[in-house]
Amino acid sequence: MQVGENRTTLLLLNAAPWVAFLAVVVVFGVLSDRFLTIQNFMNILTQSSHIAIMAIGITFVLLTAGIDLSVGAIMYVAVAVLALFLGGIPVVIAFPLVGLIGVALGAMNGYFVIKLRGQHPFIVTLATLFILRGAAIFLTDTRMVFVEESVMSLGRTSYFGVPWAIWVFAVVFVIAWIVLRETPFGRQIYAVGQDPTAAAKAGINVPRILFSVYCICGFLAAVGGLVSIAQVAAASSTFGFQIEFPVIAAAVLGGTSLFGGRGGVVGTVFGAVLIQTVQSGLVMTNATPYIYPLVTAVIIFLAVLIDGLRTSILDTLGRRKIRVEEIA
Repeated sequence: MQVGENRTTLLLLNAAPWVAFLAVVVVFGVLSDRFLTIQNFMNILTQSSHIAIMAIGITFVLLTAGIDLSVGAIMYVAVAVLALFLGGIPVVIAFPLVGLIGVALGAMNGYFVIKLRGQHPFIVTLATLFILRGAAIFLTDTRMVFVEESVMSLGRTSYFGVPWAIWVFAVVFVIAWIVLRETPFGRQIYAVGQDPTAAAKAGINVPRILFSVYCICGFLAAVGGLVSIAQVAAASSTFGFQIEFPVIAAAVLGGTSLFGGRGGVVGTVFGAVLIQTVQSGLVMTNATPYIYPLVTAVIIFLAVLIDGLRTSILDTLGRRKIRVEEIA
């Protein structure tokens, strides 16, 4: 009987984000006649693109039972370098250079995580968060920085009626999905997250996997920064500030476990869209801005609570196996 109850509870926990999304759509649809429109949903996808891209990067890290709190700072550094030092350079050259900056900063995180034997990614990335944000503020002298018109024009560009930001997000999503689902590297990421000791005994180079996922996360943080700055055109000293919280919440809401080894990018994208849908609904219903942080805090709390309960039940059922799950 206990096993049956656990399975039912697990089913309900897995369905909770989808039920929440449906409830959000219904509630805001009733409160605002502009909410249930194609244009609004297109705007939600566009505005959530940079969150989804960065959350996909965080997913790679979370699958190894790690975490990266520095993604917002990496995002800010990448945009600051683009605005201050790469102006006038064609975007086909500038954007890859910014991506390499993201890889380098992610590699720094990976290096120190490996040196600490993967035990303290929270402390490592918390430290680099402050270091990198301080470096970006030093570079910009706390002033707002602006990007070239060629970058801003991308934010206004559409292909076949679909905004550029959504196309970038779609490409990142497809590549990440293939990597995790169809490649040995993806399977090794899940194995390391499940049990790094067993993975090492099976011949997997655990340090290499850990280093790689932080590089991927850094790269996608920079890409998220590019998508965001193309939409807003300017970055102040608060650019990317505390963005790591909704990014992590998006991944966890979508079923990626904070304890590693379980999750996928399909759920992550859903989590990012859910969070942006709530934000869009609050704006359309003219909710007081003071309630926005409270709503975000509730979402984060529920994401962590659901993940903790789900993991506890899976441990009880003895079902913690190495497998790819898109919505766990």
